[in-house]
Amino acid sequence: MYFPQFLVGMFATSFVVAIWADMVTGSVWKALGWAVLAMVILQLGYIGLVVRRIYRRESEVVEGNGASVARARDLRRDRPAL
Repeated sequence: MYFPQFLVGMFATSFVVAIWADMVTGSVWKALGWAVLAMVILQLGYIGLVVRRIYRRESEVVEGNGASVARARDLRRDRPAL
């Protein structure tokens, strides 16, 4: 997932959470708090996903997985010359 897509989704989700919290509690400040909390939780999840992907990629290289090296070579070969 690209970061701009993530930002749009995060803000849309926060907006929905804020509207829901405002309808339930009747307080704008509580709604703002819930929206900020939703943003923090989504950011932590995104960072965790990125770290996991980086860790998984490094472990494949350390293990010497020949399939990923061959796949990288195929991708380079398919690229048009500049």
